[in-house]
Amino acid sequence: MKQVYIVHENHPKLLLLFAGWAADETLFKQYRPKGMDYMICYDYRTLDFDRSVFDRYQQINVVAWSMGVLAGAIILSNAPQDKLLSFAFNGSTYHIDDREGIPLATYQGTLDGLTPASLQKFMRRMCKDSNAYKAFMEITPRRDFDGIKEELRRIREQYFEMVGDRSDPTIAEETFDDMFDKYYKTYSYEYDYAFIGRNDRIIPFENLQLNHESSAYGQVIVTDSAHYDEVMFRFLLQEVWEMSIDDSYTTCGR
Repeated sequence: MKQVYIVHENHPKLLLLFAGWAADETLFKQYRPKGMDYMICYDYRTLDFDRSVFDRYQQINVVAWSMGVLAGAIILSNAPQDKLLSFAFNGSTYHIDDREGIPLATYQGTLDGLTPASLQKFMRRMCKDSNAYKAFMEITPRRDFDGIKEELRRIREQYFEMVGDRSDPTIAEETFDDMFDKYYKTYSYEYDYAFIGRNDRIIPFENLQLNHESSAYGQVIVTDSAHYDEVMFRFLLQEVWEMSIDDSYTTCGR
């Protein structure tokens, strides 16, 4: 994955954003978290990550969005937990899953039918309304289409290498159970706060709810947000770091 600094001023704290599929820094470079360096991670064709950032900072504040929620969980599961405060937004730790993520048929259909035109329709569905979509298109990511499609394919491939592909009739049920147990023990991570949007048209709201409400530790905060929501990003990447966590819960809980 790519790791790009937006703010690199040797602050003792780092804001680490795990962005979603097809994203780059263009969407998020306007935000300025107070008193922190700020790094954006994206492009999950590989999950390679420079872990030296965990040694360089006293505190790592994390925001993970969409497919970045799983990528972030994989990375954070082996990070120093006493340094972390983490927020998930409209993403699942089981992101290709009929009950807790994007249903497999939906994901596969998106991949099989992906064209520049269908990508634009996908981006439109991410946004709450036409005005939000128009604003999104002014800062839309600048990535190559072939790279974006390859990323979507690799995300699926990597995920099923870890948990098993239940659509494969040649794999025994016991094998799936063993793979999932190993995956859970290795990469299980609970975000401190999960924000899930009633107006998310990419990942079913009920699936997001089930994924995060099964957590034994984190708090789930329901909002009216769409899958991509500039108001939520301004809050999570900038405003929340200027208030207490209790204040932030009151501000964003709806």
